[in-house]
Amino acid sequence: MSFTRSKRKVKKLPSKMSRSAGSVSKQRDRFTKKLENDSLDKSVIKGSSNVFEDLGFNPGEAANLKIRADLMLDLRRHILNNGWTQAQAAEFFGETQPRISNLLKGEISRFSVDKLIVMLARAGITVRVETKQRAA
Repeated sequence: MSFTRSKRKVKKLPSKMSRSAGSVSKQRDRFTKKLENDSLDKSVIKGSSNVFEDLGFNPGEAANLKIRADLMLDLRRHILNNGWTQAQAAEFFGETQPRISNLLKGEISRFSVDKLIVMLARAGITVRVETKQRAA
């Protein structure tokens, strides 16, 4: 019986410290110093009642996003309180299971205010719209 040598190259064992490890530790030290300096300049700013305005959305879009988020949270709460699976919720609302998954994950862009109101009405939840003037 004869054996032939493998044509694969023998791997070299890595040295204790790679060439780039030194530069990584230097970068980490610079980053740590930057974080320390930045933390001294931080201050806490109280946000408004609409996080979407705080994130820089224009007032109209921020209001729409906040309304949709609130409606979605109410639907999510209803589904969880009933202990429904996504399939059961989909059957109840006349939707597909992936749509309910989008709802539960909070994918706001996939739902209109109208659609959310229809779903809440089907669940027996009353939706009331209230408006008020902003302080000047």
